[in-house]
Amino acid sequence: MALKYDDNAIKILEGLEAVRKRPGMYIGSTDKRGLHHLVWEIVDNSIDEAINGFGDYIKITLHKDGSCSVEDRGRGMPCGMHSSGKPTPEVILTVLHAGGKFEESGYKVSGGLHGVGSSVVNALSKYLEATICRDGGVYYMKCENGGNVTTHLKQIGKSTKTGTTIRFLPDPEIFQTTNFSYTTICERMQESAFLLKGITIEVVDEINDRRESFCYKRGIDEFVEYLNASKNVLHKVLNISGVKDKIEVEVAMQYTDTYSENIISFVNDVKTVDGGSHEVGFKTALTRVFNDYAKSHGLIKGKDSSLDGSDVREGLTCIIALKIPEDILQFEGQTKGKLGTPEARSAVDAVVSENLRTFLEENNAIATEILNKSLRSKIAREAARKAREAARNSTKGKNNKERILSEKLAKATGRDYIHNELFLVEGDSAGGSAKSYRDREHQAILPLRGKVLNTEKASEKDIENNAELRQIEYAIGAGIGEGFDYKESNYGKVIIMTDADVDGSHIQILLITFFYKFMRPLIENGMLYIATPPLYSIETGKGVKEYIATNEELEERRKELGNKPYKLQRFKGLGEMDADELYDTTMSPKNRRLIRVNLEDASLAEKRIHVLMGDEVNLRKEWINENVDFTLEDNFRK
Repeated sequence: MALKYDDNAIKILEGLEAVRKRPGMYIGSTDKRGLHHLVWEIVDNSIDEAINGFGDYIKITLHKDGSCSVEDRGRGMPCGMHSSGKPTPEVILTVLHAGGKFEESGYKVSGGLHGVGSSVVNALSKYLEATICRDGGVYYMKCENGGNVTTHLKQIGKSTKTGTTIRFLPDPEIFQTTNFSYTTICERMQESAFLLKGITIEVVDEINDRRESFCYKRGIDEFVEYLNASKNVLHKVLNISGVKDKIEVEVAMQYTDTYSENIISFVNDVKTVDGGSHEVGFKTALTRVFNDYAKSHGLIKGKDSSLDGSDVREGLTCIIALKIPEDILQFEGQTKGKLGTPEARSAVDAVVSENLRTFLEENNAIATEILNKSLRSKIAREAARKAREAARNSTKGKNNKERILSEKLAKATGRDYIHNELFLVEGDSAGGSAKSYRDREHQAILPLRGKVLNTEKASEKDIENNAELRQIEYAIGAGIGEGFDYKESNYGKVIIMTDADVDGSHIQILLITFFYKFMRPLIENGMLYIATPPLYSIETGKGVKEYIATNEELEERRKELGNKPYKLQRFKGLGEMDADELYDTTMSPKNRRLIRVNLEDASLAEKRIHVLMGDEVNLRKEWINENVDFTLEDNFRK
């Protein structure tokens, strides 16, 4: 039956109704990330006050009724009558695109740009209360069920203090979960405290009676020290700061003896996870200054090739923090993940170039140590490149590569690479079963023997010298490290399939570490998955067999069966299943459950990988649960 499309089909969503109808457009999702985005929207308003010099304290409280409150000591919302005829707080909290961030008179710098934060939170809450201290009075208003004002703004007392407290209860009809994570909020608030030098941010969990307080007098210098706490550093943190074209630039950087780089950038306390013009300016200046120094001091001679950007950034931990006035601030996208302000590139380039050049000239020993490390990276990078070229281009190399893969890899026959899948399977036995019963057109199988190399401190040369990881690299076929291009991948999905035990979990995290370090775009573009084989099978008579994925599902099924007889089998490994069972439960797009690995916080992941890639199984599990977002998602052949 065709849907009727006429004039009456066109609907106008009034007020905050549009937010409730399409919440993902405003907060990204309705899962845990979207839930916590509500907190960040309110906290960002308090941070904007602190950035502009109003207030030195912010408090986030998780209340026993499931609500969250954010209190600050800023100026407090204006409580007079707005020109629209409503009290100003009602305008701020119930009207989209209403706020004090569109005119320079309100804020000199601000992370907020779109003016939808508080009103969106209101729209997606069961209730929202605002308590405001300003002009000697205490004012209160309340909204319920998606932003409907139930208590209009009124004065309820007197106070000499200033500030705003927003308390809200997320609507369970909107969100998949309404349980806030104390750990997630603490980690985010600690990050903000690093950026807000001298500002105290407190997080209180009334449900579990715990609290944390963060305050850093030295700001982002301490941020770098925190990230490098478990690493061997080559020098003290170098702080670079300056103002160019009204843009305030501050950079804290420190080299370690590791191979990976960790650059994190912020603009007006908003993390720019996708980089932008400021990161481009920093990387350009860094590469140029180090090459100039190396050539002028004879470390790079004559016709020797220059250092690449990846060479001079190897082992670098760096925080870039900018404050940009509202009139030139440009973010790309609603989530503000990438800076678009063109002036930021030249401002960062100029400030970093001048200060870094001086630092290197005044600290020759440190400069030489860093450059020697960069030169070793250059040699290793060129050696790895030559090895790959030899494997790809020479007759011997091609034969060797084909021999390596032909022994292990069962290829997919289909040419539609986007819909092809590579299964990395624990063990030759399970690999054999997977090969014999699979969708040969779309599914390739690569068995792995035991645990792969821990690549947390590995270089590209180490990967080329490791048979298991080299097989994965060759099978995917999109390069490695700086040269990795996810668009060249032979597979739209790479699926890790291991036993549902401790060893299987260890293999998963070792492989995730490898992909994070050397093929990160694979994760960033949603191409890395984890298969979830069932834990149990239940036979309830007449040959009927059911498969149970979790212990929770088993308990539910037992309750449903009651006193009916059944036979229960616990699968200890993939090899215990018949080939058809393995396919039907774990590989078939009709029945399987895939977990997609998403990278939400690269800086946190970097620190956790370094700290937790040891022998502590419980710590590894905690890292997986807290820092890798697992989403049951499978778009096979969509």
